[in-house]
Amino acid sequence: MSNSTISQSEIHQNQWQLNQTLVESILPILGRLYREKGVEILLFGKTLVNATTIDIIKTHRVSRHYAPQSVNVAQTAPLIEKLIELDLSPCCIDIGQLAQQYWASHDDHKNIADFLMTSLAESISSNGIKETRDVVLYGFGRIGRLLTRILVEKSGPGYPLRLRAIVVRGGKEGDLQKRASLLRRDSVHGQFNGSIVVDEENKALIVNGNYIQVIYANSPTDVNYTHYGIDNALVVDNTGVWRDAEGLNQHVACQGAERVLLTAPGKGEIKNVVFGVNHDAIQDSDTIVSAASCTTNAITPTLKAVNDKYGIVSGHIETVHSYTNDQNLIDNYHSGDRRGRSASLNMVLTSTGAAKAVSKALPELEGKLSGNAIRVPTPNVSMAVANLNLETTVSKDELNAYLREISLTSSLAAQIDYTDSTEIVSTDLVGARHPGIIDGQATIAQDNRCVLYIWYDNEFGYSCQVVHCMEQMMGVKFKTYPALA
Repeated sequence: MSNSTISQSEIHQNQWQLNQTLVESILPILGRLYREKGVEILLFGKTLVNATTIDIIKTHRVSRHYAPQSVNVAQTAPLIEKLIELDLSPCCIDIGQLAQQYWASHDDHKNIADFLMTSLAESISSNGIKETRDVVLYGFGRIGRLLTRILVEKSGPGYPLRLRAIVVRGGKEGDLQKRASLLRRDSVHGQFNGSIVVDEENKALIVNGNYIQVIYANSPTDVNYTHYGIDNALVVDNTGVWRDAEGLNQHVACQGAERVLLTAPGKGEIKNVVFGVNHDAIQDSDTIVSAASCTTNAITPTLKAVNDKYGIVSGHIETVHSYTNDQNLIDNYHSGDRRGRSASLNMVLTSTGAAKAVSKALPELEGKLSGNAIRVPTPNVSMAVANLNLETTVSKDELNAYLREISLTSSLAAQIDYTDSTEIVSTDLVGARHPGIIDGQATIAQDNRCVLYIWYDNEFGYSCQVVHCMEQMMGVKFKTYPALA
């Protein structure tokens, strides 16, 4: 082995160890900022909260491919170390964006404190969010358990939403243990990151210090939440049993309940909200709101971005969707066409209302989109293929560059992610927090037509959007710094 080879090996090894040391030094600060102040640190839209040392190093490296100017750990760490000294109110801070701004005009660490004081002045002067708000999950299936994971992950003095209870049917011997086991172990999303203790005597689960009461009831009318010390609560109905105002009003009528969020498309006059697109439509007077569907959340932000710049004349959305509990594991009777055939063995052509539902969040696309769905034998992560006719011509490179920039610096950065990987497949995106991830390699554009391929974790990515809606409904509004366009 030559001396030059040894030298190169040492250089790379030393750099890796330096990055590890820097990240290990800021990990406690990231935790304190989040737990004590309610400040979530992002890196070009990717959260660093509860991330591992390796995760943070990888996030820095991946950002090099998409950010206009690369940012390394040595540049972000000094800014993070100074943040803990500031009296910040709850907010989101994109340290990647701030580091880009700082190092573009500075070549040393001398003025970091002054720079942060100026950039974050509004957060420093704000009193922040103090009042805690109660949350109840009505149902504890796939979405209910993922919402629990996210809310527990976020819990702390700086986060005002408190998961106080879950409501389920049953109550037979061993039920609590089974509920705890399903939360603890998930075949798709892996082991729960933390501790779960079952309190049989008081019918509760203690999850990372969060005391969550388990209420057994066969219908909303059976529950009086005030008996459990719960008041003015947001009830998140993830059963899908009731989707109209009449059915969901059963929750509102319960003592201790104030508002309802449905984790399925709402019917009638219920507002269907895709956070990032039309969340401002939620008013204080709204007692019932729908978070729409996973597919609607996956495609609407991207459709909005495309329509804003290029104009959409018409289009067709084909979703390639993982099977769900609504289908049969083996052939059996089902009231829906084709859904009675084995989900684990077949691709099943079915209908979807997602394309039509887009117009509820984005009225300018009313009547412009059609849609269908193919259920496939995978347990999670789906794809939407958007075949669009545009008002203007566009090339693949131009369209991808625009969408990549939207995913980094726009107000839709939390909703749209972007990848240029030539090897990415569905399992790589299990646990993705963005509701939609654009596959830039697959983009097709010619004249005024384009085809976009949008991946989405139809369970976890959607659950993250639901939590955003919960926050909006309960007045928990975190600003992002620097401000996004």
